[in-house]
Amino acid sequence: MKKHLLAFAVAALAAGGAFAQANDTIAKVKASGVVTMGVRDSSGALSYTLGDGKYAGYHVEICQRILANLEKAAGKKLEVKYQPVTSQNRIPLVQNGTVDIECGSTTNNATRQKDVAFALTTYVEEVRIAVKASSGIDSLAKLNGKNVATTTGTTSVQLLRKHERAAGVDFKEIFGKDHSDSFLLLESGRADAFVMDGQILAGNIATAKNPADYRIVGETISVEPIAIMLRKDDPAFKKLADDTIRDMMKSGEIQKIYDKWFVNPIPPKNTKVGLPVSAATKAAWATPNDKPLEDYLKK
Repeated sequence: MKKHLLAFAVAALAAGGAFAQANDTIAKVKASGVVTMGVRDSSGALSYTLGDGKYAGYHVEICQRILANLEKAAGKKLEVKYQPVTSQNRIPLVQNGTVDIECGSTTNNATRQKDVAFALTTYVEEVRIAVKASSGIDSLAKLNGKNVATTTGTTSVQLLRKHERAAGVDFKEIFGKDHSDSFLLLESGRADAFVMDGQILAGNIATAKNPADYRIVGETISVEPIAIMLRKDDPAFKKLADDTIRDMMKSGEIQKIYDKWFVNPIPPKNTKVGLPVSAATKAAWATPNDKPLEDYLKK
């Protein structure tokens, strides 16, 4: 009996140690020599695939800077693995340790803060509407009776329904499994509009077969803080991530990285997203914070 109890105690201690390490990213990657970055296939210039398992974008590059400092903290060279995530699975994959840092297009809000942590806000998004230029749609009111695409697991259409100018506007939601799928719904005519973060819309339009066929129109539906996602209750890694980002903001490097992805031509087709930095994003850089969406809506 004593042997069984001893074995149980050892197993419990081992499990407890594994759980503790899962919430200590620095210790986890030091032990394994591997760090996993969650990336998106089609989150505009924030995070997108180049094919052949390669990813690029504004948040991907910021995460690479964070991981360079993580290597210093771990005291060793780390193998970086890229794990594609979706709007549906990104939070569970961060929570369960599959992904160590999520470098996509995730809105920081109070509900999500119960499950995960966020680094300092690096981008402030405006939710907008993309339509075909020939559609005649130029406002929320003209979505009445239309099919509106959005991506499963995102908040955009819920925000649209809550918008004061959407009162009495009756539209049908149709869902894409990811942002490229949602844009395809618009491209193929199955949707009359695609509601999403403005830079995601601009990124998908920039890489479309005929970019001139599409427009971003209508009122700004919401302003949302977008941030790199981390595991909750891991203060050491959050500090490392925040310090890296804060240094980039202070030095002005973050502006150069922003322009690289949102203003200048980007691979693979050397197209321009064409979104100069907004006043709201500049304000987030000037006063670094990890405030959730709800704080922005109070203004």
